[in-house]
Amino acid sequence: MSRIGKLPIPIPDTVKVEVAKHVVTVNGPKGTLTMAAHPVIDIQVKDRQVVCGRTSDEKFHKALHGLTRTLVANMVEGVTKGFERKLELVGVGYRAAIQGQNLSIALGYSHPIIYPVPPGIKIEVKDQTQLTVSGTDKQLVGAVAAKVRSFRPPEPYKGKGVKYAEERIRRKAGKAGAK
Repeated sequence: MSRIGKLPIPIPDTVKVEVAKHVVTVNGPKGTLTMAAHPVIDIQVKDRQVVCGRTSDEKFHKALHGLTRTLVANMVEGVTKGFERKLELVGVGYRAAIQGQNLSIALGYSHPIIYPVPPGIKIEVKDQTQLTVSGTDKQLVGAVAAKVRSFRPPEPYKGKGVKYAEERIRRKAGKAGAK
């Protein structure tokens, strides 16, 4: 039995979980999330808990068991608390601003980068150099934060670029002076 997969997921009072034909729908105060589970995984709601099971002990089915349980747990957490990633812009003249439904970022290129914010995601800009990407879907929050970071990843010599707030950049020494 999967160690993670066998753990039941407690359902808070404000959350409603429905399972119909391997489609899990989680409804909570922050929104609604839906996921289609693999037919091998059996998902049941019992006594304010979600329990995941599997039909066989094949290696692939064991992997799906733990994965499905974690995805459902993330859905429950997302509709109650939500998820967020913090980003920092490091560099002279690097700044960000929200313009309607778009994120405008100046990263030292000849033009500003305009990124349309996907539905279900909220981006807050604090003092032009700190961004907070938040939402209910953990995968989508991480993907949007990674996409914004990819516009100019931090470089190892001066540390300039877009980095996660908790990220530590390994610095390299520059070239030695010629004699």
